[in-house]
Amino acid sequence: MPLATVNGISLNYQVKGDRARGTDVKGSGPLVVMIMGTGSPGRVWELHQVPALVAAGYRVCTFDNRGIAPSFEAASGMTIDQLVADTAGLIELLDEGPALVAGTSMGARVAQELALARPELVRKAVFMAGHGRLDQFQKTLSLGEHQLDASGVRLPEKYEAAITAVMNLSPATMADANAARDWLDLFEFTGGPVTPGIRAQRRMDHDFERVQAYRAITVPCLAVGFADDRMIPPYLTREIAEVIPGARYQEVPDAGHFGYLERPETVNKILLDFFAS
Repeated sequence: MPLATVNGISLNYQVKGDRARGTDVKGSGPLVVMIMGTGSPGRVWELHQVPALVAAGYRVCTFDNRGIAPSFEAASGMTIDQLVADTAGLIELLDEGPALVAGTSMGARVAQELALARPELVRKAVFMAGHGRLDQFQKTLSLGEHQLDASGVRLPEKYEAAITAVMNLSPATMADANAARDWLDLFEFTGGPVTPGIRAQRRMDHDFERVQAYRAITVPCLAVGFADDRMIPPYLTREIAEVIPGARYQEVPDAGHFGYLERPETVNKILLDFFAS
């Protein structure tokens, strides 16, 4: 993946898709920019969403947000406005805008603010686990994460894997013995020390209240909630759709915070249908 200087920092990004397959004026399919959530690299989209979008004729850009190496880690801290400016700068660098934009969790918040601040760069936007505020549980959980990071304490690997599964997967997945085993093994294998950049992402402001501001968004939007999401419960996503003029809300059943990985066929169909409509 190439490194580009965007908004004064290095961003690690990749674009996939055949220019010859699309129909726009540049001779390529429309560009889709995927924005990942807290603590995860852009390559997570490669598991399910990128192949489906590329097969449908889109060009897809994935990237590592600031905080995720080899992009600039910004260990001293960052703001949501900086993440928005990073994404806007990347779209401008690629010179294929306005782009179709999709984000999840923190990435959904970036997409929401991008659609508000730079509508000329956004053709349509999808907010998975989108939110304009956090409730008391999310705020308390975030503070607890900060305290755990600062303490230097490492949770036992199996316990950390179990907590990750409970917080991010649906009960339906955990009730399937084979699926539960595979996910728990994955979380145990991929766990480890939290990097300074991820800690900086976690430290971003959690007392924001942006719901009413989104009434000014003018681009076509789709908010996608995950029915069993404990991290961003679907009512927080639904209220985004209720205030954005003309926005739609769609809910994915039997899906937790990682719904795009748990129910990829459903999520991919939602993305493809909305982008093509």
